[in-house]
Amino acid sequence: MLKVNNVYKTFNKGTVNEKRALNGVDLELKAGDFVTIIGGNGAGKSTLLNSICGVFTVDRGSIVIDGVDVTKLPEHKRAKYLGRVFQDPMMGTAADMWIEENMSLALRRGKVRGLKWAITNKERAMYKEMLSHLGLGLENRLSSKVGLLSGGQRQALTLLMAVMQKPKLLLLDEHTAALDPKTAETVLSLSEKFIAEESLTAMMITHNMNDAITHGNRLIMMNDGKIIYSASGEEKKKLTVDDLLKKFADLSGSALANDRMLLSK
Repeated sequence: MLKVNNVYKTFNKGTVNEKRALNGVDLELKAGDFVTIIGGNGAGKSTLLNSICGVFTVDRGSIVIDGVDVTKLPEHKRAKYLGRVFQDPMMGTAADMWIEENMSLALRRGKVRGLKWAITNKERAMYKEMLSHLGLGLENRLSSKVGLLSGGQRQALTLLMAVMQKPKLLLLDEHTAALDPKTAETVLSLSEKFIAEESLTAMMITHNMNDAITHGNRLIMMNDGKIIYSASGEEKKKLTVDDLLKKFADLSGSALANDRMLLSK
């Protein structure tokens, strides 16, 4: 479903601020894989996701989604293959638009926009049904502006919008980091539910090592723009946070210095 082949990306090349963010990354995801990604600050996690999305072009290497080479495609042309939920609940939705208007935009993403833009009664009924599965009462607030929702409600809505068209690849970029623990748990449970029910292929960046172990069928660890460790199957199931800390120290040559990750033990 996803093939990242020998990808490099350097920012501010030729200046004193030069930073190699991706350093020959190779990664392959099979259909239905749910991969969690951990690593310290500047490890290359978000750069990898942004490269897949086309936020910027890579310097070298290739990115293939469901057999389509998207390496040189601009971001808007990759949108039809991808669903994405950001760390900031304020991103991914239009605050001044109603809930049903946001969902309508998500439903039409990547499609040619003709004259039939109005939301039909059939669509409205579908939105209510979808929202009811969130368990947040949003199905009764279709005409509420999204900006009036709490952070957790907005993130749950963004997640629902991201999976509406069953994307080839769902990207979760620390999508629970800005939420309180209880709300984060709810959004994580919804994420796993949607991924399982729709048989989605997904990548989730997280600073929480427990979440990285608990969720998904595969875990990868990044450092200095490289994937330094990968675990799946029984190996992943048996992992502990202490195991991950030791593996990071052994493979990177230094102790993990990410306070957010250490606090999540």
